[in-house]
Amino acid sequence: MKRITIALPDDLAEAADNCLRSGNADLTLTSLLQAALRTYLTERGFTDTQRTLRITPARKGSRRRNISQEHDRYTSKMHI
Repeated sequence: MKRITIALPDDLAEAADNCLRSGNADLTLTSLLQAALRTYLTERGFTDTQRTLRITPARKGSRRRNISQEHDRYTSKMHI
């Protein structure tokens, strides 16, 4: 990982601080800036568009036993 030092204009620093104070405990200034830069570069075709697959397991006791067979139904946008 490469370490850099940047200077932010006051308006961007304030917006970043507001975002960090908004309540997302997992968010740090570093992760916020990395996500913003990744989005910017991806939209312009400078990064690999493939993302890591993140799977959220079903809650314990959800009684969903057929997920491997019915994965399309469970992962579709229309599933509630």
